[in-house]
Amino acid sequence: MSNLTRPERSLLSVPASSERFFAKAAASAADTIMLDLEDGVAPDQKDTARISAMRAVDALDWGGKTLLLRVNGLDTPWAYRDLIAAAEGSRRLDGVMVPKVNAPRDVQFVETLLAQVEAATGRARPLTIEVLVETALGLTQVEAIAAASPRLEAISFGPGDFAADMGTRGRRVGGPDPGYAVLTDPDAAGRRELHWGDAWHHALARIAVACRAHGLRPVDGVYVDFQDAEGFRAAARRSRALGFEGKWCIHPTQVPLANAVYGPTAEEVEWARGLLAAMEQAHGTGAGAIGLGGQMVDMAHVRQARRILAQAAGQEPQAAGPGKSGPAQAP
Repeated sequence: MSNLTRPERSLLSVPASSERFFAKAAASAADTIMLDLEDGVAPDQKDTARISAMRAVDALDWGGKTLLLRVNGLDTPWAYRDLIAAAEGSRRLDGVMVPKVNAPRDVQFVETLLAQVEAATGRARPLTIEVLVETALGLTQVEAIAAASPRLEAISFGPGDFAADMGTRGRRVGGPDPGYAVLTDPDAAGRRELHWGDAWHHALARIAVACRAHGLRPVDGVYVDFQDAEGFRAAARRSRALGFEGKWCIHPTQVPLANAVYGPTAEEVEWARGLLAAMEQAHGTGAGAIGLGGQMVDMAHVRQARRILAQAAGQEPQAAGPGKSGPAQAP
């Protein structure tokens, strides 16, 4: 059921207890809107937030966006009611986001419960499942999680809870940690340089590989400093280089940044079209690889070019619509 043609460059998270943000999210340029029942909602507001979220699904025009409901963790007393409400509710809802997934059985439990409710209610279009890997245990099981269900469409990385679970001390969730650095040996003048590393690299790379191995979309997590546009762009470019297709946005101002980074540039589209045209001509002469722009290109480049053009076709301007959730804030 995975739909890799569905764009998910930007996933805007909106707390379901903050109804004043719903209309703004629906009108945004986010590919995915996620109405959040988990971290963005206080414990005593869970039940009312669920009602507000499901009412908003029908009340607002979400256009062509992907619309998700982030349910509470499966170890909480609210999760089963969240899942039932999603499956029994509006046909406009596209899927659920399941946090803190630690093992394949978590995905399979959600799949089974959704299937039962959908069968009972006659829901024609099954809900998709997206999950968050945000614990040490979840990361060790990410390959098995990725293979857990045909409903599974994407895996997101949750850096905040992952950092807490790992006991790290970096304060800027999703950003660099100055403690993760090495000091060079002294040069001839006795000078030493400090080289920062990327403390998130291992988790991101492992999630990306697991997703690609099983036909899923890898989606990067939050960058909490929503006033730091340059830092957000750098974090997004880093995960895009690893194969990620999009990033969570906790503020509407981050949406256009994510769309720009994860969407193909005009230069990339031009390169892809030119390469495919050249390769088609080469194949007519029996050649499988050619020189182009000073480089040797072959079928691996053809696959890359086709993916770029598919992404470009999927990111045409669209009206407000379904998307993934995460806590949206006022601009």
